Amino acid sequence: MSMVIDTSELRDKHGAEVKELADFLGEKVKAKINVGDREITLTSREKGKIPSKNYLRVLLRKFLHKKELKDEFRVISGKENILIIKERKLT
Repeated sequence: MSMVIDTSELRDKHGAEVKELADFLGEKVKAKINVGDREITLTSREKGKIPSKNYLRVLLRKFLHKKELKDEFRVISGKENILIIKERKLT
């Protein structure tokens, strides 16, 4: 079981924040966290160890708020096990 968080747009603007996001998720969830070039992957062999998509979305929004990035980025759902941190379009 795995969940993918696409951080490509966050990395383009705030590269150092991706490592802090991985550390933040490591404190909150009990899963193996792999940081790639464009994504963070949470994996677990047991089905119940990965938190739900909604809970991960809340954690990501909490992190963005804590780092004062909530006005620049938002969290959207991708396909089945993918969350995307997307840059807000300023109008």
